[in-house]
Amino acid sequence: MDRLTGGLRWIVKGAALIALLFLTLPIVALVIRVVQNQAWQDAPASAVPDAIWLSFVTTSITVVITLAFGTPLAYLLAHWRGRLPRLISVLVELPIVLPPAVAGLALLITFGRRGLLGGVLSAADISLAFTTAAVIMAQAFVAAPFYIRAAQVGFAGVPRDLEDAARVDGAGDATLFLYITLPLASRALGAGLVLMWARALGEFGATILFAGSLQGRTQTMPLLIYNVIERDIDAAIWTGLLLIGVALVALVISHLLGRTDSDAL
Repeated sequence: MDRLTGGLRWIVKGAALIALLFLTLPIVALVIRVVQNQAWQDAPASAVPDAIWLSFVTTSITVVITLAFGTPLAYLLAHWRGRLPRLISVLVELPIVLPPAVAGLALLITFGRRGLLGGVLSAADISLAFTTAAVIMAQAFVAAPFYIRAAQVGFAGVPRDLEDAARVDGAGDATLFLYITLPLASRALGAGLVLMWARALGEFGATILFAGSLQGRTQTMPLLIYNVIERDIDAAIWTGLLLIGVALVALVISHLLGRTDSDAL
Protein backbone atom coordinates (compact mmCIF):
# COMPACT_ATOMS: atom_id res chain seq x y z
CA MET A 1 0.00 0.00 0.00
CA ASP A 2 2.94 2.33 0.66
CA ARG A 3 3.77 2.16 -3.05
CA LEU A 4 0.40 3.67 -3.98
CA THR A 5 0.02 7.41 -3.87
CA GLY A 6 -2.64 10.03 -4.33
CA GLY A 7 -6.00 9.17 -5.82
CA LEU A 8 -4.96 5.64 -6.80
CA ARG A 9 -4.62 4.67 -3.13
CA TRP A 10 -8.18 5.76 -2.40
CA ILE A 11 -9.50 3.96 -5.46
CA VAL A 12 -7.84 0.72 -4.32
CA LYS A 13 -9.13 1.16 -0.76
CA GLY A 14 -12.65 1.88 -2.00
CA ALA A 15 -12.72 -1.14 -4.29
CA ALA A 16 -11.34 -3.36 -1.53
CA LEU A 17 -14.00 -2.10 0.90
CA ILE A 18 -16.79 -2.84 -1.57
CA ALA A 19 -15.47 -6.37 -2.11
CA LEU A 20 -15.15 -6.93 1.64
CA LEU A 21 -18.69 -5.75 2.34
CA PHE A 22 -20.12 -7.83 -0.49
CA LEU A 23 -18.45 -11.01 0.81
CA THR A 24 -19.16 -10.52 4.52
CA LEU A 25 -22.40 -8.53 4.81
CA PRO A 26 -24.74 -11.43 3.83
CA ILE A 27 -23.22 -13.61 6.56
CA VAL A 28 -23.58 -10.84 9.12
CA ALA A 29 -27.19 -10.32 8.04
CA LEU A 30 -27.89 -14.03 8.52
CA VAL A 31 -26.46 -13.97 12.04
CA ILE A 32 -28.54 -10.89 12.90
CA ARG A 33 -31.70 -12.57 11.58
CA VAL A 34 -31.06 -15.66 13.69
CA VAL A 35 -30.73 -13.56 16.83
CA GLN A 36 -33.78 -11.43 16.03
CA ASN A 37 -36.03 -14.41 15.30
CA GLN A 38 -34.45 -16.67 17.94
CA ALA A 39 -34.51 -19.29 15.18
CA TRP A 40 -32.97 -21.96 17.40
CA GLN A 41 -36.08 -22.29 19.61
CA ASP A 42 -38.18 -24.38 17.21
CA ALA A 43 -35.26 -26.26 15.65
CA PRO A 44 -35.58 -29.45 17.78
CA ALA A 45 -39.22 -29.87 16.73
CA SER A 46 -38.48 -29.50 13.02
CA ALA A 47 -36.56 -31.63 10.53
CA VAL A 48 -33.28 -29.96 11.53
CA PRO A 49 -32.05 -32.73 13.90
CA ASP A 50 -32.59 -35.45 11.28
CA ALA A 51 -30.76 -33.40 8.65
CA ILE A 52 -27.86 -32.67 11.00
CA TRP A 53 -27.50 -36.32 11.97
CA LEU A 54 -27.68 -37.56 8.38
CA SER A 55 -25.18 -34.93 7.22
CA PHE A 56 -22.56 -35.84 9.79
CA VAL A 57 -23.01 -39.60 9.33
CA THR A 58 -22.75 -39.45 5.54
CA THR A 59 -19.82 -37.03 5.51
CA SER A 60 -17.96 -39.18 8.03
CA ILE A 61 -18.35 -42.18 5.73
CA THR A 62 -17.30 -40.03 2.80
CA VAL A 63 -14.11 -39.05 4.63
CA VAL A 64 -13.22 -42.69 5.33
CA ILE A 65 -13.85 -43.72 1.71
CA THR A 66 -11.83 -40.79 0.37
CA LEU A 67 -8.92 -41.58 2.66
CA ALA A 68 -8.96 -45.24 1.66
CA PHE A 69 -9.08 -44.70 -2.10
CA GLY A 70 -7.99 -41.11 -2.64
CA THR A 71 -4.69 -41.38 -0.77
CA PRO A 72 -3.23 -44.11 -3.01
CA LEU A 73 -4.37 -42.22 -6.11
CA ALA A 74 -2.76 -38.99 -4.88
CA TYR A 75 0.47 -40.83 -4.07
CA LEU A 76 0.68 -42.39 -7.52
CA LEU A 77 -0.08 -39.10 -9.27
CA ALA A 78 2.59 -37.34 -7.20
CA HIS A 79 5.30 -39.81 -8.24
CA TRP A 80 4.17 -40.68 -11.75
CA ARG A 81 5.86 -38.68 -14.51
CA GLY A 82 4.67 -37.99 -18.03
CA ARG A 83 1.66 -36.59 -19.86
CA LEU A 84 -0.75 -39.33 -18.84
CA PRO A 85 -0.69 -38.51 -15.09
CA ARG A 86 -1.22 -34.84 -15.89
CA LEU A 87 -4.29 -35.76 -17.93
CA ILE A 88 -5.54 -38.00 -15.12
CA SER A 89 -5.04 -35.16 -12.62
CA VAL A 90 -7.18 -32.87 -14.77
CA LEU A 91 -9.94 -35.49 -14.99
CA VAL A 92 -9.80 -36.14 -11.23
CA GLU A 93 -10.10 -32.42 -10.46
CA LEU A 94 -12.84 -31.80 -13.04
CA PRO A 95 -15.72 -32.30 -10.54
CA ILE A 96 -14.44 -29.24 -8.66
CA VAL A 97 -15.47 -26.95 -11.51
CA LEU A 98 -18.42 -28.93 -12.85
CA PRO A 99 -21.84 -27.33 -12.35
CA PRO A 100 -23.50 -29.25 -9.47
CA ALA A 101 -26.46 -30.19 -11.64
CA VAL A 102 -24.12 -31.73 -14.21
CA ALA A 103 -22.36 -33.73 -11.49
CA GLY A 104 -25.68 -35.11 -10.26
CA LEU A 105 -26.82 -35.90 -13.79
CA ALA A 106 -23.54 -37.71 -14.52
CA LEU A 107 -23.97 -39.86 -11.41
CA LEU A 108 -27.59 -40.60 -12.28
CA ILE A 109 -26.90 -41.74 -15.85
CA THR A 110 -24.01 -43.87 -14.59
CA PHE A 111 -25.47 -45.54 -11.51
CA GLY A 112 -29.20 -44.98 -11.98
CA ARG A 113 -31.64 -47.74 -12.86
CA ARG A 114 -31.40 -46.89 -16.56
CA GLY A 115 -27.81 -45.74 -16.40
CA LEU A 116 -24.60 -47.15 -17.79
CA LEU A 117 -24.20 -49.61 -14.90
CA GLY A 118 -27.91 -49.86 -14.13
CA GLY A 119 -28.30 -53.31 -15.63
CA VAL A 120 -25.33 -54.74 -13.75
CA LEU A 121 -26.53 -53.24 -10.47
CA SER A 122 -30.10 -54.46 -11.01
CA ALA A 123 -28.83 -57.98 -11.71
CA ALA A 124 -27.04 -57.87 -8.36
CA ASP A 125 -30.22 -56.51 -6.70
CA ILE A 126 -28.47 -53.22 -5.88
CA SER A 127 -30.29 -49.90 -6.03
CA LEU A 128 -28.22 -46.77 -5.47
CA ALA A 129 -30.17 -43.79 -6.76
CA PHE A 130 -32.33 -41.99 -4.19
CA THR A 131 -30.79 -43.81 -1.23
CA THR A 132 -28.43 -42.83 1.54
CA ALA A 133 -25.65 -44.47 -0.44
CA ALA A 134 -26.37 -42.01 -3.25
CA VAL A 135 -25.83 -39.13 -0.81
CA ILE A 136 -22.39 -40.49 0.07
CA MET A 137 -21.50 -41.05 -3.58
CA ALA A 138 -22.53 -37.49 -4.50
CA GLN A 139 -20.50 -36.06 -1.63
CA ALA A 140 -17.45 -38.11 -2.56
CA PHE A 141 -17.71 -37.24 -6.25
CA VAL A 142 -17.68 -33.48 -5.74
CA ALA A 143 -15.52 -33.27 -2.59
CA ALA A 144 -12.83 -35.96 -2.92
CA PRO A 145 -10.88 -33.98 -5.56
CA PHE A 146 -10.12 -31.30 -2.93
CA TYR A 147 -8.35 -33.89 -0.80
CA ILE A 148 -6.66 -35.67 -3.70
CA ARG A 149 -5.21 -32.43 -5.05
CA ALA A 150 -3.91 -31.36 -1.62
CA ALA A 151 -2.50 -34.83 -0.92
CA GLN A 152 -0.82 -34.93 -4.32
CA VAL A 153 0.93 -31.62 -3.59
CA GLY A 154 1.91 -32.87 -0.13
CA PHE A 155 3.40 -36.11 -1.42
CA ALA A 156 5.22 -34.29 -4.22
CA GLY A 157 6.76 -31.95 -1.65
CA VAL A 158 8.47 -34.71 0.30
CA PRO A 159 12.24 -34.52 -0.46
CA ARG A 160 13.32 -37.43 -2.61
CA ASP A 161 16.71 -37.43 -0.84
CA LEU A 162 15.06 -38.52 2.41
CA GLU A 163 13.16 -41.31 0.70
CA ASP A 164 16.30 -42.50 -1.11
CA ALA A 165 18.29 -42.41 2.13
CA ALA A 166 15.64 -44.50 3.86
CA ARG A 167 15.74 -47.06 1.06
CA VAL A 168 19.53 -47.24 1.34
CA ASP A 169 19.12 -47.95 5.05
CA GLY A 170 16.89 -50.89 4.19
CA ALA A 171 13.41 -49.41 4.60
CA GLY A 172 10.73 -51.22 2.63
CA ASP A 173 7.95 -49.49 0.72
CA ALA A 174 5.43 -49.80 3.56
CA THR A 175 7.91 -48.57 6.18
CA LEU A 176 9.00 -45.71 3.96
CA PHE A 177 5.43 -44.59 3.39
CA LEU A 178 4.28 -44.91 7.01
CA TYR A 179 7.29 -43.41 8.77
CA ILE A 180 8.79 -40.99 6.24
CA THR A 181 6.42 -39.93 3.46
CA LEU A 182 3.13 -39.84 5.39
CA PRO A 183 4.39 -37.81 8.40
CA LEU A 184 6.11 -35.25 6.15
CA ALA A 185 2.99 -34.83 4.02
CA SER A 186 0.53 -35.01 6.92
CA ARG A 187 -0.13 -31.26 7.16
CA ALA A 188 -1.10 -31.02 3.50
CA LEU A 189 -3.23 -34.14 3.82
CA GLY A 190 -4.95 -32.78 6.91
CA ALA A 191 -5.68 -29.43 5.30
CA GLY A 192 -7.11 -31.10 2.20
CA LEU A 193 -9.17 -33.52 4.28
CA VAL A 194 -10.78 -30.73 6.30
CA LEU A 195 -11.66 -28.77 3.16
CA MET A 196 -13.01 -31.93 1.55
CA TRP A 197 -15.23 -32.64 4.56
CA ALA A 198 -16.56 -29.08 4.60
CA ARG A 199 -17.31 -29.28 0.87
CA ALA A 200 -19.10 -32.60 1.34
CA LEU A 201 -21.16 -31.14 4.19
CA GLY A 202 -22.33 -28.30 1.95
CA GLU A 203 -23.02 -30.42 -1.13
CA PHE A 204 -26.43 -29.75 -2.66
CA GLY A 205 -26.80 -29.91 -6.44
CA ALA A 206 -25.46 -33.38 -7.17
CA THR A 207 -27.24 -34.78 -4.11
CA ILE A 208 -30.71 -33.52 -4.95
CA LEU A 209 -30.49 -34.91 -8.50
CA PHE A 210 -28.98 -38.27 -7.62
CA ALA A 211 -30.38 -38.89 -4.13
CA GLY A 212 -33.49 -36.73 -3.85
CA SER A 213 -34.58 -35.13 -0.61
CA LEU A 214 -36.29 -37.58 1.74
CA GLN A 215 -36.32 -36.64 5.41
CA GLY A 216 -34.19 -38.97 7.50
CA ARG A 217 -32.92 -40.79 4.43
CA THR A 218 -31.37 -38.40 1.92
CA GLN A 219 -32.25 -34.92 3.21
CA THR A 220 -28.98 -33.37 4.35
CA MET A 221 -28.66 -29.87 5.81
CA PRO A 222 -28.35 -27.98 2.48
CA LEU A 223 -31.35 -29.85 1.08
CA LEU A 224 -33.36 -29.03 4.20
CA ILE A 225 -32.74 -25.31 3.64
CA TYR A 226 -34.01 -25.61 0.08
CA ASN A 227 -37.12 -27.55 1.10
CA VAL A 228 -38.28 -25.51 4.09
CA ILE A 229 -37.24 -21.96 3.17
CA GLU A 230 -40.80 -20.99 2.18
CA ARG A 231 -42.76 -22.62 5.00
CA ASP A 232 -40.23 -22.50 7.87
CA ILE A 233 -37.76 -19.69 7.33
CA ASP A 234 -36.41 -19.95 10.89
CA ALA A 235 -35.40 -23.59 10.39
CA ALA A 236 -33.68 -22.65 7.13
CA ILE A 237 -31.86 -19.72 8.74
CA TRP A 238 -30.74 -21.77 11.75
CA THR A 239 -29.48 -24.60 9.54
CA GLY A 240 -27.66 -22.10 7.34
CA LEU A 241 -25.96 -20.56 10.35
CA LEU A 242 -24.82 -24.01 11.51
CA LEU A 243 -23.31 -24.68 8.10
CA ILE A 244 -21.54 -21.31 8.13
CA GLY A 245 -20.11 -22.03 11.58
CA VAL A 246 -18.83 -25.45 10.56
CA ALA A 247 -17.37 -24.06 7.33
CA LEU A 248 -15.62 -21.28 9.25
CA VAL A 249 -14.04 -23.71 11.69
CA ALA A 250 -12.98 -26.01 8.85
CA LEU A 251 -11.43 -23.12 6.95
CA VAL A 252 -9.48 -21.93 10.00
CA ILE A 253 -8.18 -25.45 10.67
CA SER A 254 -7.21 -25.85 7.02
CA HIS A 255 -5.29 -22.56 7.08
CA LEU A 256 -3.48 -23.54 10.27
CA LEU A 257 -2.51 -26.92 8.83
CA GLY A 258 -1.43 -25.31 5.58
CA ARG A 259 0.92 -22.87 7.27
CA THR A 260 4.61 -23.50 6.81
CA ASP A 261 7.28 -22.87 9.39
CA SER A 262 8.28 -19.70 7.54
CA ASP A 263 4.69 -18.41 7.78
CA ALA A 264 4.80 -18.73 11.55
CA LEU A 265 7.93 -16.58 11.85
